[in-house]
Amino acid sequence: MDSAQTDAYLDRLGAERPARPTADALRTLHLRHLETVPFENLSIHLGEEIVLTEERLLGKVLGTRRGGFCYELNGAFAALLTTLGFEVTLLAARVHTPGGGLGIPFDHLALLVRTVDGGEWLADIGFGGLSNGPLAWRERGDQVDDAGVFRLVDVAGTGGDVDVVKDGTPQYRLETRPRALGDFVAGAWWHRTSPESHFTRSLVCSRLTEDGGRVTLSGRKVKVTGVDGAVSEVRELGDDAEVLAAYRDRFGIELARVPQVRGTENGGRE
Repeated sequence: MDSAQTDAYLDRLGAERPARPTADALRTLHLRHLETVPFENLSIHLGEEIVLTEERLLGKVLGTRRGGFCYELNGAFAALLTTLGFEVTLLAARVHTPGGGLGIPFDHLALLVRTVDGGEWLADIGFGGLSNGPLAWRERGDQVDDAGVFRLVDVAGTGGDVDVVKDGTPQYRLETRPRALGDFVAGAWWHRTSPESHFTRSLVCSRLTEDGGRVTLSGRKVKVTGVDGAVSEVRELGDDAEVLAAYRDRFGIELARVPQVRGTENGGRE
């Protein structure tokens, strides 16, 4: 990642280049990323290729000013943080399922970030609805965040795995072995192609709002919530022009056509 790309990335986040890679700098970058680069799976439904290389990820985030899902967002964020002097380790996770099981291997990508002031942090801007700020990696008590109360729990008998828990509900299970971006190619392929993947069955584009709430466009429905979770707007959009305008005005995403979930191309709705 060169200097021009770094400047462009920081410009998109609306953040200044930090003087040093400190915990405070990480918190600022983490929050600004959630507010400006949406979590979205539009490429899957637009027939776009998803390639897990730094060059392609930066091209998507910077060149076309898009977002992405976990592999893309955390992969690009890792490149930025590394360039800014943070020590970044990629970690693999399996998402907890509603039935009490775990998802596929390499189901999710998260980041372990070390700062020059001695901190170790779990940073994750690619898992919808997780913490607004990084979580202290060595802390095993409650960690209060604007998005909820989080806890990192050591999982007995796993050789060091850690469950990430939000408001008492396990979100995903992290391995602590360092990984490379290429390790996640199979997981990304599965989520992009499998009929069992929730990403192939639905459309989502979501970001944190500056007041701590969230705006989400799911199919043709816009939903806005406040920092307290109260819904302030729910609206079904009409024609394609209105949908494209919502992507542009609410998320900064310019699309040539409206993405459609497979099987709904002939007029079906989400």
